[in-house]
Amino acid sequence: KKKAIHRATTTDDKRLQSTLKRIGVNAIPAIEEVNIFKDDAVIQFINPKVQASIAANTWVVSGSPQTKRPDNLDNLRKLAEQFQKQQPPAGAQATQEEDDDEVPELVAGETFETAAEDGHTHTS
Repeated sequence: KKKAIHRATTTDDKRLQSTLKRIGVNAIPAIEEVNIFKDDAVIQFINPKVQASIAANTWVVSGSPQTKRPDNLDNLRKLAEQFQKQQPPAGAQATQEEDDDEVPELVAGETFETAAEDGHTHTS
């Protein structure tokens, strides 16, 4: 027979914390509530510790979770759909921003030298 050796959870926590430190997670303060929506339940954290590393695409939520029935999940889905309909498409906004970055058309016969000679000083 082989006896199973149980590691203490503190060892796992230390390994996890060292890994998180290595990837550079930072604490995000003042988070009062986190809800994780699943198909059949909602996992809710009240006053969790939230850490994130945007570069590593990693979010850490730690605390005491409560699993709740999705009583209002259908209502939340409807609200989310309405919110998405109100938002302009991401491509439309990007196109407008790209247009702002373009170089304006040149005016025929006008150069910096001629404008300086004529005394026109236009600054933005």
